[in-house]
Amino acid sequence: MAIMSILFDLDDTLVIEGASADAAFLATCEYANEKHGIDPKALHQTVRYHARELWRASATITYCRAIGISSWEGLWARFLGTNTHLKCLREWAPTYRRETWFRALVDHGINDLSFAEQLSSIFLSERRSRHIVFPDVEDNLKSLGKIYQLALVTNGALDLQREKIQGAHLKPYFDPILISGEVGIGKPDSRIFELALEALATSSSETVMVGDSLTRDILGAQRAGLKGIWLHRSGNDSTDHITPDAQISSLSELHNVLSVLTNVEET
Repeated sequence: MAIMSILFDLDDTLVIEGASADAAFLATCEYANEKHGIDPKALHQTVRYHARELWRASATITYCRAIGISSWEGLWARFLGTNTHLKCLREWAPTYRRETWFRALVDHGINDLSFAEQLSSIFLSERRSRHIVFPDVEDNLKSLGKIYQLALVTNGALDLQREKIQGAHLKPYFDPILISGEVGIGKPDSRIFELALEALATSSSETVMVGDSLTRDILGAQRAGLKGIWLHRSGNDSTDHITPDAQISSLSELHNVLSVLTNVEET
């Protein structure tokens, strides 16, 4: 059966998430360097450590893991919505952000709560200024969109993911867009893939998933009956036990891979 639809992951598949977060942290940490002479890279690592520590100890960690909200995203998310967990996160977020930066500063000999709050606010601004797509994204989405139905299936808080999609100008390429924080189910749960198929009015045998995570994107899709195409931009082979149906290092390779998968299905 011919492939009719493609599901795409967002973070580190289409938008540069990890590197953008790192750049925002380092830009923020430069202020600490200017004021107190703290090495930006060292402070960055300390901030990430304390963010993870506080995040994992929070009352909402089970929800955050299920939806796919990371500790560094918690440092700039607004947590909009009426969900009880989101309300809890929204109320806790100012404390979490301030405490994360404060503990990191203390580790470097600076006991300054006011400056920690300042850095927290600076990071919010720095991270929101970075919504960058990989160079191969726009042209390939345009060409793929002429042939296939394109949908976006992403984990994360609703407001964060919407902000990334809007800031990266990706919304016009996708219909539907499924965000775990909105539908209440996150990858690799097969139900979010099933919701996407239902919205597309297509079958699993006619649909593939493209993403950078072997566990969330590839294994999750395969469990739902879809083929999983692993976008691994470093080009290295997987050392994981999860075997994708195909592997690409750039979206420019996707057209050929889809043709091969279609021919295999028809053979």
